[in-house]
Amino acid sequence: MTIDIKQILKVLPQKPPFLMIDRILELTPGERAVAIKNVNINEPYFIGHFPGNPIVPGVLLLEAMNQASEYALLSDERFADKLILFAGVNSAQFRHPATPGDTLIITSEVTDTDKKFGRSTGKIEVNGTLICKQEITFFISDSGN
Repeated sequence: MTIDIKQILKVLPQKPPFLMIDRILELTPGERAVAIKNVNINEPYFIGHFPGNPIVPGVLLLEAMNQASEYALLSDERFADKLILFAGVNSAQFRHPATPGDTLIITSEVTDTDKKFGRSTGKIEVNGTLICKQEITFFISDSGN
């Protein structure tokens, strides 16, 4: 199963240039998503981060993992009309930079939800190497679509 960018745009509220996933490879609604982000030199943030040594900002890697979790949640009918918002980064580790030409494999798992909050874990790998991981808390808002 592959979910293309057209379907991602229908589900996620984020739109370019802030959309950080290009395709979903695996999906368990409400639980897990594996996504891909192809890092392109034309990304607007490379103009200033950093000229001559382009590196994806760490906060955007966190956002990519969040968007994969968000897609998993919004694909579950229990959350389809919700808006998922960052509430906190519980932990984050960055091990290697992401640079133009990289294909990010983003794996996010929802570990806990209730009516208002949830948690998820995520990791990003490039060519089988872990480049970062996180655990976040998110807020589930009724003011979605």
